[in-house]
Amino acid sequence: MVLLLALLLCGSLNAKVNHLVGGYAQIGEWSLIPSQSDNAGSIGVAGGLGFQYELQAGQKYSKAQFLMDLGVGATYGMTAYMKGSSMTVPMDKTQYDLSNEPFEYIYEIQDRKDKYNNLALQIPIMVGMQYERFYFLAGMKIYANVWTQTRTTAGLSTYGKYEDFDDFRNMPEYQFFENESLNGGVKTSLNLDMDLSFEIGARLGRLLYDVGYDVPKRKIEYRLAAFVDYGLLDVHTKGTKPALQLPASYDINPESENYVYNTRTMIDNLVMNDIMSTNGFAKAVNNLMVGLKFTVLFQLPEPGQCVICRDNYRSLVRTYTGGSRGMKYEE
Repeated sequence: MVLLLALLLCGSLNAKVNHLVGGYAQIGEWSLIPSQSDNAGSIGVAGGLGFQYELQAGQKYSKAQFLMDLGVGATYGMTAYMKGSSMTVPMDKTQYDLSNEPFEYIYEIQDRKDKYNNLALQIPIMVGMQYERFYFLAGMKIYANVWTQTRTTAGLSTYGKYEDFDDFRNMPEYQFFENESLNGGVKTSLNLDMDLSFEIGARLGRLLYDVGYDVPKRKIEYRLAAFVDYGLLDVHTKGTKPALQLPASYDINPESENYVYNTRTMIDNLVMNDIMSTNGFAKAVNNLMVGLKFTVLFQLPEPGQCVICRDNYRSLVRTYTGGSRGMKYEE
């Protein structure tokens, strides 16, 4: 449909087609939006650079032109779930202390934050219009996420919950710790995404619409615009992991071959999985980026033409209308 419209415009007797190439730079706020309302979206920043080809088609010297843009680029960003969630995670089974008293060993996580760094290839396919300084583009952008790294931080405390006693806390000799730092980070992946994209902005610099051989032609386009990309596909894989992978058992018996006094066996080998890979996080997660984009485009050389036949000189061609009425000049 896009190509058909371009061909119709180009096929007009007075149509003018320009081909431009250049590049763009963009920066904006990047969020990952979970489908459930009880999970707040992430907040972050992302920037990108890319190559762009543009076809401009319209009537010669018209202020309005049809635009078709294709390109390829790369974006890099960081976004984080900063809600600072807290949770308690008990071990699966009832444990027994040295006095053979049953209790629950509890992991208490405070102020959890999950950060995601991501590199993506971006392929925009856009169409639009420009009129004088105003222009807009709308279409699709393909995001191929090629590298994603997670970083998770939290505060950690552990304690023993007894049925007949107060909680046992801050007793390192029993593996009950207070205000420890918990960190995790692994390489993960985000799925291929297709985004609806809209861009609206202004052409910068001097615009010329006069004709004639002595009128300088505009060979470089500068643009500044606001844009929004919203993902249509679920970028995360439904999680199956627990929030915290725990040790198999609680063992502080001094007679045990694995026991070492004052060790931290119950917390040193914990694995904290990133929030989007955990079970029950969200059915879907959608991409959202809103920001500013600066574009520079250079007009490609036009095919060679007969110099005398160009419109630069058509104003010098005399057309006689007959009799003594003289002559007029045609442009």
